Amino acid sequence: MADTATVSSQAAGDGRQVLRSTKRIKAMLLSDRIDTAGLEHEGVISTVPLTYRVGAEGLVTLFRYGVAVIMCTSSQEEAEILRSLQPRLISPVAVVEDETLLIEVAPDKEDQILPGGPMILKNATPDRLIIIADALSKSVVLARDEREVASVFELVEPFARELAERGRVTATRRTILQHIGNALLVRQRVSGRVAVTEKPDVVWDRQDLERLYARLQDEYELKERAETLSRKLSVIAETAQVLTDIIDTRRSLRLEIAIVILIAIELGVLGYQVLH
Repeated sequence: MADTATVSSQAAGDGRQVLRSTKRIKAMLLSDRIDTAGLEHEGVISTVPLTYRVGAEGLVTLFRYGVAVIMCTSSQEEAEILRSLQPRLISPVAVVEDETLLIEVAPDKEDQILPGGPMILKNATPDRLIIIADALSKSVVLARDEREVASVFELVEPFARELAERGRVTATRRTILQHIGNALLVRQRVSGRVAVTEKPDVVWDRQDLERLYARLQDEYELKERAETLSRKLSVIAETAQVLTDIIDTRRSLRLEIAIVILIAIELGVLGYQVLH
């Protein structure tokens, strides 16, 4: 049975019964990428992003950057969908990031997001659900990226503290290089994967959908989170540069010491030869 509830309520003014239904939408970050090539499905309703029907009223939207959004399905259908996607997951994540949104379809109301409650939709057309899927997918990716950037900050913080307190870093060259690698890896993954600030294709030339997407952007703070992430990535890049400079300075100092020792040895040999 679908995770959907249908209730009736009096419509204002004319005494008609207006049917309202509550549906569940769940976005899950499953892997670094999802291979959607050659995915044939009878119920495909959109190719960008790939969206197809499941069951009586369910929809699945797949994003190539590793997110699957499952909408209006039963728990059994959701489990079957996830099983079918397993062979298409490239580099599955160890911890699945997810975001769930309840929507209430109310033909007698305008679109709105209630504080701490479900999202009210006048109607749940596929285009509208795809817009919601796009916003949720970006939110779960941002959540994963925020966690990874925070972990890198925790790794590099001891270096910054040691530099501030002692004016030097005592870690080995290998340790510093490992931290630089972690920083660059996160920066590469976060910077190029998802264009968070770009509107989905279906929004263009549709003012009603653009308003809906704007509400979702505000609700999940997509722009603000992306800007904060960008600033943190800049700090990570600067930290990596500082650590690289420290390594270069150490190597230069060792090289200079080696040269001085070699010169001293050569002078000693020459002096010995002159005296003897």
